[in-house]
Amino acid sequence: MHPRVLRAGRGVRAPGHRADRGGGGPGLRCYHSPAFRFAGVEPMTPQAFVERFGRERASAILRTNDQEKAALAMEAAIRGGFRIVEFTLSIPGVFDLVREFAQRADLVVGTGTVLNEIDARHSVAAGARFLVSPVVDEAVIAIAGELGVACMPGTHTPTEMLRAHRAGAQLCKLFPAPAGGPAWVRSVLAPLPFLKIVPTNGVDERNAAEWLGAGAFAVGFVAPLFDAADIAAGNWDAIEARARRCLAAARGKA
Repeated sequence: MHPRVLRAGRGVRAPGHRADRGGGGPGLRCYHSPAFRFAGVEPMTPQAFVERFGRERASAILRTNDQEKAALAMEAAIRGGFRIVEFTLSIPGVFDLVREFAQRADLVVGTGTVLNEIDARHSVAAGARFLVSPVVDEAVIAIAGELGVACMPGTHTPTEMLRAHRAGAQLCKLFPAPAGGPAWVRSVLAPLPFLKIVPTNGVDERNAAEWLGAGAFAVGFVAPLFDAADIAAGNWDAIEARARRCLAAARGKA
């Protein structure tokens, strides 16, 4: 079952997974406010999300083509301590996963690879409280603001980061990783200290503390947490153990 979307005042089902990825749909409307809750999920303001992310220091980001194992992989990361979790829209049946995990009061669930208005609206309709993109798209940032959720566009240069910030993005995902590594973050924050930079690409248990020590606001763990071989083999204990180590590194307890 797909999230409910309101079109021209009538409830209709969302189109198939990852359909119409090129742009928004005319007439598509959905609403997000304290008085209107999707999927029974309590709203979270962008500022509240930023504060929670700052406390947690890290997120678990799952990208896989295996729909059946996606939930089990994320459950392993949650057992390992992660409370901010992100499902990329490349996962088959992703909106069902978002809806399922968003019901849990201890979790903050978001979606990644959000490329257009339809992605954003369907994500929030399923219960996503934050939206992540690999690129800077002012239209997606604006829709996130309209829907009342935080937005984290992908940025690779100081210019892109300032552009995203001025468009209303609360956080800047650093993607892909710069050649300068953590030192790059420190250099950018010297003249632009108001930016909240979140590295994801290549962040692992060995370098997470270095990224954060350079001034990164938080970090996201992707493949170094969700090893493809472990997912294929159903080695959930390995993912759980890795999650514990990643969080310990991010929180300075390694």
